[in-house]
Amino acid sequence: MINRKANAIWNGTGKEGKGTVSTQSGVLDKVQYSFNTRFESGIGTNPEELIAAAHAGCFAMKLSFDLNAAGYTADELNVAATVSLDPAKGEVVKSHLVLTAKVDSIANEEFQKIAASAKENCPISKLLKADLSLDATLA
Repeated sequence: MINRKANAIWNGTGKEGKGTVSTQSGVLDKVQYSFNTRFESGIGTNPEELIAAAHAGCFAMKLSFDLNAAGYTADELNVAATVSLDPAKGEVVKSHLVLTAKVDSIANEEFQKIAASAKENCPISKLLKADLSLDATLA
């Protein structure tokens, strides 16, 4: 089992408050997020942007492994992910991946099949369909 951790701290109300997110690796260290960074265009990050980065990175790596298993090596996999939040529903409704790939000697039909499988089977794709759990303690 490999565990990776992140931490979020929030202070104040949902609209006027602010928070920070940090990751175990230190790549993110008290990075600001707020209502403005999530629903408008403030400076900082937001959960959907972080999910988009995770989904793009995960899919690219999974596709690379799958191509290699089929005997191919990608020269480049350029993946953009767009995570869509519907504010009216309060739900993330979609993650859309756009892939531009350079892979020598692969037929388009085989490439499409491998890419579709990677989309379905990368760990973040699976997480977006997963059951969630919570342990909550009132301090």
